Amino acid sequence: MKKFKLFIIIIGFSLILVNNLRAQDTDQVNKISKNLRCLICQGQSVYDSQSDFAISMKTLIQKKIDEGKTENEIYEFLTKKYGDWIIYDPELNKNTFLLWFLPLILFVFGGILIIRKVSIK
Repeated sequence: MKKFKLFIIIIGFSLILVNNLRAQDTDQVNKISKNLRCLICQGQSVYDSQSDFAISMKTLIQKKIDEGKTENEIYEFLTKKYGDWIIYDPELNKNTFLLWFLPLILFVFGGILIIRKVSIK
């Protein structure tokens, strides 16, 4: 009877551990898919979309996580396959330099215009 109770306790802890690991994987898939742009749906992330593309991307992300890939390795793989446009928050490099600094340049230019208009009066 003691062996049976011990067996049940071990099985219980194993199920809890597996469930916890699967929940962590799901959280990781959700985090990555929220930062990916759905190429089928305009303005939606892979996380929000229910298109076939988004479903296959979530499956691919889960597969890569199961293979032991890190978040950055998954982003690198997807960027090589689909380009920088698929990531909502791309890295700063020579191809995305203008994308990162154009809003700042426009903000400064707009501020200068406003200051000049106000100081003229």
